[in-house]
Amino acid sequence: MLGRALLTIDALGLLFGAPMADLSHTHMYNPNWPPHAKFHNGQTITLSVLLGIATMYYTWRRPATRSMKREFMLVNAFTGSIYWLAGLAAILFPGTMGLDPEFGGPGFPQAWLFIGFATCGLVGSFLEA
Repeated sequence: MLGRALLTIDALGLLFGAPMADLSHTHMYNPNWPPHAKFHNGQTITLSVLLGIATMYYTWRRPATRSMKREFMLVNAFTGSIYWLAGLAAILFPGTMGLDPEFGGPGFPQAWLFIGFATCGLVGSFLEA
């Protein structure tokens, strides 16, 4: 049950984290952001929500066999962590920052949050498998 709890925490982070953080004055409603940046922000929000739905679905779907349950947890390891791992990797691209200068950057304050949610997805999947 601990594995399912961790996966549920991860899924809730995916479902609500990006919309809450990115539909804000620092991102989507930031007048300094060009339209194409806002397009990619919308893409990121949508991806997070879809991965959250998939993670929640495979966490609570009842598998017909033990083998199917393991397969569900492999899917969850991917759907529950890939968004967070991509967020961690994004800082490696040229000119990126986790926080714009107008809001206190440079910095990457969300790094520990991303690590925490990715860990919930990976450890939760492992415990349930």
